[in-house]
Amino acid sequence: MRIQPIFIGFALLIGGVIEAYAAAPEDSVVRVYATIRVPNPVRPWAKQNPVELMGTGVIVDGKTILTNAHLLLYADDVTVQGRQGGDRFEGKVATVGPGIDLATVTVNESKFFETRPPMPRAAQRPSSNVGVVVYGFSVGGSGLAVTRGIVSRVEYAEYNDIVEGMRIQVDAAVNPGSSGGPALVDGRMIGLTFGQLGRAENVGYVIPNEEIDAYLDDVKDGRYDGKLRTSDRYQVLENEALRARLGLAKSVRGIMVNRPGRSDSTYPLCEGDVITRIGDAALDNEGMVDYEENLRLPFTSLIPRLAKEGILPVTLVRDGKSLEIGLSLSREDDRLIKPYRGQYPPFFVYGPLVFSPVFEEVVPYYIQGNPIALAGSPLLSRAGDRAAFPGEELVVVTAPLLAHKIAKGYGNSFGQVVSHVDGVRVKNLHHLVEMLQQGQGEFVTFRFFGELSETMVFRRGAIEEATDQVMSENGIPRRGSGDVMAIWNKVAPMPR
Repeated sequence: MRIQPIFIGFALLIGGVIEAYAAAPEDSVVRVYATIRVPNPVRPWAKQNPVELMGTGVIVDGKTILTNAHLLLYADDVTVQGRQGGDRFEGKVATVGPGIDLATVTVNESKFFETRPPMPRAAQRPSSNVGVVVYGFSVGGSGLAVTRGIVSRVEYAEYNDIVEGMRIQVDAAVNPGSSGGPALVDGRMIGLTFGQLGRAENVGYVIPNEEIDAYLDDVKDGRYDGKLRTSDRYQVLENEALRARLGLAKSVRGIMVNRPGRSDSTYPLCEGDVITRIGDAALDNEGMVDYEENLRLPFTSLIPRLAKEGILPVTLVRDGKSLEIGLSLSREDDRLIKPYRGQYPPFFVYGPLVFSPVFEEVVPYYIQGNPIALAGSPLLSRAGDRAAFPGEELVVVTAPLLAHKIAKGYGNSFGQVVSHVDGVRVKNLHHLVEMLQQGQGEFVTFRFFGELSETMVFRRGAIEEATDQVMSENGIPRRGSGDVMAIWNKVAPMPR
């Protein structure tokens, strides 16, 4: 079981100069203020009220401030301030990587950096048990706080949003507000703090320099592409009966492919394949490899080191034979229900109904708001599933049914997933809008997943008038998000 850290801040809703700098590393630590407005899950045309967050950042090469992504997601306004207080300088979010929880901020006024040099960074990851110093503007005071401890362990773990990476655990306190601050060993930065373990004292987490370097290299073009990953699902090979069923000799060690990333015939992995080596690194029956001396990590930790042009060299056993393949990696998230990742949800208003794709963060709202009607819903039955085809989305009624006479007699459809429009299976939100735009006939019919769901029928000719009325009465400023309205307005509406 992976233990997820608590991300500080986001839970409320990233010669001479060197000598002078080494003597005062705190000069490179800054306070970051961000005013954020997160999506409103049941009113997708609106944002929630603004909230001001405060965290820590550190100046790195190129007059760039490095901090945590969870501080800057949905930031409308960003300012930065030196450690001794004084004026706040206007900042601009340059890049955000939600998965690895890193972000960069730029400041236009060059004088901000005149007395604030970049933080020197360690060339190597520290070993366990070495002393570490953590800087951050934690709660409980106005000045820069300094906590001390040791490096407890180095591991390869899940950050969030299915992204894995190297992670350093320290026993120095990482308190709220310190997130985004540097961790130093011998006066050099070893990484950036990003969270702490809930219900535990002095268990903090640090994003090491190797992950920071990979992120900064990724965003040189101004865009975060993400990390390469496999889309397969694996199973340990410790059970004797399972090994016997696969016909494995005792000498064969590795991890079994439980569900291949794709099912088409061109995909090189099959269910039941046993991956025994990644490059020259041998796997054990838990999928662990020797990453370096005295450090064993999951085999996926070797992806950044061994993958070339998106291909990972893999040795496997299939039907008793050893095979060498090249496994294609991807940066894409193939899950059916994805997180927001800093975007505002697309939506479309059609009469009394408001449609949107399902996002991970909103599922609890639907379950709490209409639990009985969700029996048999894919919100539950397909949680964690991959998309069945490229572009597949679950389209949900994301707002309570808007009051209007054409909805008389219908129950609450909030949180219900649309299965069909006029008898055609819905692929995604864009497909739904296309069908509504091009639909003909007197009636439009909606069917929903779920054993207790209703069928909703409306007169097509009455929808436009009803839409105008519900938008006016509910203060909805626009009928849909930009991408959706581009589809709706692409072709002149057909006669109703």
